[in-house]
Formats: sequence, C-alpha cells, structure tokens
Amino acid sequence: MRAALISPLNARGRAEEVVERISRAILLGLLVDGEQLPTEAEFADQLGVSPMTLREALAILRQQGLVETLRGRNGGSFVRRPEDPPLAPLEERLRSTTVSELRDLADEQLAVSGTAARLAAERASAANVRRLLHLVEQLAAAKGVGARIRADSRFHLEVAMASQSERLTRLEVSLQAELTALLWLPLEPQPVLEDVVAEHHAIAVAIAEEDGERARNLAERHVERNLRRIVEMHLGLRGD
Repeated sequence: MRAALISPLNARGRAEEVVERISRAILLGLLVDGEQLPTEAEFADQLGVSPMTLREALAILRQQGLVETLRGRNGGSFVRRPEDPPLAPLEERLRSTTVSELRDLADEQLAVSGTAARLAAERASAANVRRLLHLVEQLAAAKGVGARIRADSRFHLEVAMASQSERLTRLEVSLQAELTALLWLPLEPQPVLEDVVAEHHAIAVAIAEEDGERARNLAERHVERNLRRIVEMHLGLRGD
C-alpha cells in the first residue's frame, strides 16, 4: 500500500496531484492520525516532484486541516485525520457524477478486484488471510462513515496486496479512493452494512480455501452489487 501511495506521480510538478494523493491516503487510512510524514526532501523525492511543489501541496493540506506542521527539534508535518469526512462534498461529487461514469469505474473495478481475488487465492500468505478476516470483523464493528470507509477500503487493498501484484494494488488504491467514500454516504437504510460484511467474509473464506474461481466470482458480484447501490443513491440525490 505504501508503494502505491508514494510511487512517482504521472505528471510532474503539480501540487494538486500531490494534495489528491496524500488526502486520498488519509481518507483510506493508509496514513493514520498523528503519523509523521517524511522530511520534505525525502517525500518530494518519493513523489517525483520538486520540494517547492511539495511545500505548496502541504500548505493546501494544512488549510484543509489534514496536515499540521510543527517547528522545533521534534517538529515536522503530521497527519490530522478527521474521524468522519465532510459529507456535503461527497454528496455533491456523487450527484454530479453521471451513471455512465459510475459504470465505467465499476467496469474497471470488476477487472481489477476479480483478478486480484483470484490471484490472492493462489498467492496469499497466512498473515494475509488473518488480516482479511480481521478487517471483516473491523467493518462489522465500525461506527460512523469514516470508520466504515477505512475498513471497507482496507479489505480490498489487502486482497490486492495478497495478489502480490504491485500494478493491481496501485489500481485498487485509485479505485477505492474514487468509489468507497461514496458507497458509505448515509443515504440508505442499513442492513447494507450486514450485507457488505457477509460479502467480504465470503471472499476472505474463498481466498483462505485457495479457491480462485470462487474468489473471483464473489469479488465480481460484490462490485456489481455496489454499482447498483451507488446508482440508486445517485438517482435519489438527483430526484430521478
């Protein structure tokens, strides 16, 4: 997950991309509250940008309340993650995203998540399986939008990591950042949480039992169900 976060950006020198990459990592729980970021020189080098670009991005993140910079001997830049993300911007993003765009994202996730689950069933370690089952329990116990986003996304990222494919992991990080927060907007009644927990558990068991085809089929069905949920929420926000 760290490799996916700090790999060089596609376009050099854009502070907005740095802001998006770091804020995405904070939202998904890849960077935890209170964690110290690398030094500016080291972090800029990891991201493939100039120190000036990184300083500009950190200034924006400070304005957003996601990073705090302290001076002095024990100073540095530290993550400040809110317990729950602000909902209004997420609702507006879901409202303004077209059904066609949502379907395109789901099509990509169908390919990525299905393949990752199949490979994870072949390649996952015992530690991967333990983490997957723990993340299922974590989602079941999660209270609030932020906790559910983090537990949900971390499960899928763990599946991708268990596939031992760096490319699939990078793609899954990007997809989770675009979709998962929208899926947990409080716009529908819950038994949804119970349904998602059951689907995650079934995927984890298939991986543990090294059944690649079942893991792939379950992961793909999970994506398809999520697409139906998110389209219904989108249409509800638009009043269609």
